[in-house]
Amino acid sequence: MDESWKTRAQMEATEQAVLAPFAQKSADSRGRQYSEPSHSYRTEFQRDRARIIHSRAFRRLEYKTQVFLNGTGDHLRTRLTHSIEVASISRTIARALGLNEDLAEAIALAHDLGHAPFGHSGEEMLAECMRGHGGFDHNRQSLRVVELLENAYPNFPGLNLTFEVREGLQKHQRLYEFPTSRGEKYHRPSLEAQVADLADEITYYSHDLDDAVDFEILSPTQLSENEVWRRSHRTVLERYAGPREPELHKLIIHDIIDNEVHDVVATSAKSIAHAGVQSADEVRRQAVPLIHYSDELAEANRALRKFLYQNVYYHPRVSEVNRCACEMLRGVFEAYLLDPDRLGEGATRRIEREGLHRTVCDYVAGMTDRYLMEEYERIAG
Repeated sequence: MDESWKTRAQMEATEQAVLAPFAQKSADSRGRQYSEPSHSYRTEFQRDRARIIHSRAFRRLEYKTQVFLNGTGDHLRTRLTHSIEVASISRTIARALGLNEDLAEAIALAHDLGHAPFGHSGEEMLAECMRGHGGFDHNRQSLRVVELLENAYPNFPGLNLTFEVREGLQKHQRLYEFPTSRGEKYHRPSLEAQVADLADEITYYSHDLDDAVDFEILSPTQLSENEVWRRSHRTVLERYAGPREPELHKLIIHDIIDNEVHDVVATSAKSIAHAGVQSADEVRRQAVPLIHYSDELAEANRALRKFLYQNVYYHPRVSEVNRCACEMLRGVFEAYLLDPDRLGEGATRRIEREGLHRTVCDYVAGMTDRYLMEEYERIAG
């Protein structure tokens, strides 16, 4: 019988024909930790993307702080909107370079699943609470979420994602390792993973600026001190006739993103061609990343990052609110250590295997801002 839909095999054949030789093809995936039959009309990375989007951890990102405490403004980013924006930029860069968009998008959507409530301040507080007990890092926690903590299937823990998506969540590793008996080690993840990593930077560089202007903690004078902003500001004024706020700064943000993406695509294309890689595994064995900014933009972005830390992330209107919220986090963490029964039956079953501190850490890291504050109120009486 003729099938009226496009089968997985046909999609895989299209990837082989259309994607660049150095792209990670779905049919060449190293598979899942727990064996599962293939889907009839979805590739492996498309299945991963769906599992991530339908996970409880992904839904909770809607109520987790990006920079400004969740609920303090209707238009401010949350971890969920940030992740969607990272996925969008990842797809754009991947498409331009002939890479696997589905893989890049899946990694981007999952990259913050392990983030604690209250943004980076919450991460620092959890790391402090876990000092001497293995520490806390949101990248490693994202892996724990998809490999262990999500409980969607009866036959295995976690989401059982492909090796390539889990590889992409292991950011900043010194060495990676193939899942084989030989355990061959290599230097870099796939190009799709490298794209998602840089798309994350591009997103928070631009959108944290955008939110800070909306939140009225950056003045035009401060913004004019930064080269990235100043250059796009000049371009917008040359392109449009007298734009005013709030349209002006939105146009500047759009131009910043466009410049960043264009630079990454052009620079990376040259880098890939110069390396002469002809397969995804040749990419992995490169000593340096092949997806990167030009030297000029990398230097400008370092200055932009410094600018954001000086003027946004540690601004009193941000840091004071986050400090109070993080004291709540510490209070809840310590209350659970004293009375683990508060964790509920599902979490307490993991204490014997994972240890009390790690079990409490997993539970608190999974909380939304709102739930943690409500829990603090319950505990504090």
